[in-house]
Amino acid sequence: MKIYYEKDVNTDILKDKTVAVIGYGSQGMAQARNMAESGLNVVVGLREGGSSWNIAKKDGLNVMTVEDAAQKADIIHILIPDEIQAQVYEESIKAGLEEGNTLSFSHGYNIHFQYIKPPKNVNVAMIAPKGPGATVRQQYVDGFGVPGLVAVEQDFTGDALEIALAMGRGSGLTRAGVLETTFKEETETDLFGEQAVLCGGVTELIKAGFSTLVEAGYQPELAYFETCHELKLIVDLIYQKGFAGMWHDVSNTAEFGGLSRRQRLITDQTRAEMKKVLKEIQTGKFTKEWALENQAGAPQLNRLRALENDLQIEKEGRKLRKLCGLEK
Repeated sequence: MKIYYEKDVNTDILKDKTVAVIGYGSQGMAQARNMAESGLNVVVGLREGGSSWNIAKKDGLNVMTVEDAAQKADIIHILIPDEIQAQVYEESIKAGLEEGNTLSFSHGYNIHFQYIKPPKNVNVAMIAPKGPGATVRQQYVDGFGVPGLVAVEQDFTGDALEIALAMGRGSGLTRAGVLETTFKEETETDLFGEQAVLCGGVTELIKAGFSTLVEAGYQPELAYFETCHELKLIVDLIYQKGFAGMWHDVSNTAEFGGLSRRQRLITDQTRAEMKKVLKEIQTGKFTKEWALENQAGAPQLNRLRALENDLQIEKEGRKLRKLCGLEK
C-alpha cells in the first residue's frame, strides 16, 4: 500500500498549467476553491446562466462555459454527477482536448465502465477526496485535510501521477495522506460501500429497528431516538477509535448485548446477498440498470424517493430534528 504525503509532491508540476474544474456542486466548489487558494491556476466550467454560475463568480473564481474551460485548460477535472458526465464529455469537452492534456476525475465510474472513452494521447487520472465536499473545504480552511485516493488509468505524458498528486495537494488531501489505487478498485468498492453498508444497508437496518419497536407498541419518538438519532454517537466513536474503542466507551450491557446478538441480524444470508450486490457491480449489471433508469427519466428513483419521504420514521425525524435544533 503506497500512501503519499505533502513531501512526496512535485509542487512545480502545475506551475504553468491551467486546471478546469467542471461543475460547482459540493465537490466542485470545495476542490476549486481549495486549489485556487493554494495558488493553482483554476477556471470553473459551467453551463452559462446555470444556478452555480453566479455563485462561483461571487466566490472569486474565473468562470466560463464548459466548452471554453475545456479548451483553455491543460487539466480537465470532471466533478459533475456520474449520470451526465458522458453526455457532457461528448458534447462539450471532447472537442477541446489536446495531445498531452489530462482528463481527471474524483470517481472512476465513467472511465471504468467505459461510458467515457478518452483518446490515447491524453492522461487519464483520478484524485478523490474520501469525504463530502463541505468537509473537504472546512478541513482545508482549518489547516487540515481529508484523506484521498489517487489512480492513473492512462499515462501518456509520463507524469500523470505527479499531476494528480499536485492537484491533491492543492485540495489539502496530502496533508492527511493519499492512497494509491486503481480506477477499477475505487469504483467497485465505492459503489459496494454505498449500496450494501453506508447508504442502503444502514438505512434499511434503521427502518427495521424503528418499525420493530413501533409495532411492539413503543412511542415512535423514543423508537427514533434509539434506532436513528443515537447512531451518530456510535459512528463517531467508531470513526475516532475503531470498534474496540467504541465497545470500550459504551456500557458493559451494550457491549455484551451487541456482541452476542449481532450475528443473528447480519446472517449468512445477508452476506450472500452482499456478494450478489458486489457481483452486480463487477459485471456492470448495476451500471446498465442505472443508465436505463436515467434514459427513462428516473421513474423508479422518483417513486422510491417519494416512498422514502413518506415513511413514518421520516415524519418523526423531521419533528424531532427541529426539537433538537438540527433543522429549522
